[in-house]
Amino acid sequence: MTEIRYQDEKRASRRKIWLRPALTAGAVATVAALTFVALPSGERGTSAAPGRSAVTLLQNIAFAAERTQPPGDVRDDQFVYIKSRVAYTSYVNGGPGKLEPVHDREIWLSVDGIRDGLLEEDKEHLRHQVLKYSGDLLGKPTAPSATSYRELSKLPTDPDKMLAWLYETVGKQVDNEQPDKDYRAFVLFGDLIRETLMPPKVGGALYRAAAKIPGVEVVPDVQDTAGRTGIAVTRTGADGAEEQLIFDKETYTFLGERSLDDGEQTGSSSVMERAVVDRAGERP
Repeated sequence: MTEIRYQDEKRASRRKIWLRPALTAGAVATVAALTFVALPSGERGTSAAPGRSAVTLLQNIAFAAERTQPPGDVRDDQFVYIKSRVAYTSYVNGGPGKLEPVHDREIWLSVDGIRDGLLEEDKEHLRHQVLKYSGDLLGKPTAPSATSYRELSKLPTDPDKMLAWLYETVGKQVDNEQPDKDYRAFVLFGDLIRETLMPPKVGGALYRAAAKIPGVEVVPDVQDTAGRTGIAVTRTGADGAEEQLIFDKETYTFLGERSLDDGEQTGSSSVMERAVVDRAGERP
């Protein structure tokens, strides 16, 4: 994935493969306004409950994703615009981790993946940063998990093939700090529903594939950073790292994410607006 977030910062070793936020996709994306407020550093998460099946929940989310309509005809020369509010733990010069203040983030990502994008983030070194396209001599994205709208359209619509793609992708990355491939596949799944836009049928396959990842559980009542109570699917790694992906209980819309380390929050994000615009820097 294109590294656009922590160019001058060090994240915890368990985060070094999938930088957050990455260039990722929203499988249940509608052009909607979602608010975000950070939770205090050190707030503990809710333990996963075995009562409701993660498979059932993710199947319901998959049905909702498949019913989502893209915002009109999406052209190759357009850009996916996402506005969010984020707060992640940063590591500077090898010092202790510190949860950032909540701040705004806007990003413009080209639909075809071969045009320069733009990042506007309320941080000193990330204001008005051009995201240079990185590809090979044939103009193809170099990342195995390239997430432009057109590249996402090529992903499998069969859940078993999608699951194989998830494991194949994480398998290409060597991580001695986080050997749990099931956890890493779940983290990649989370990356793919956070930022950018995903075709509905591909999104449905992605959620059904996530239901097949061993160890995924449900947390029945999780407050997102705007104070809304949702339901989360979660997976904990062997080292205590945990990802919670929160959804609306009725509409199954993706509300946001919480990252935890041994129960203590290390990051959170939520989308406020998502749209397709004609050029980088244009707001809906």
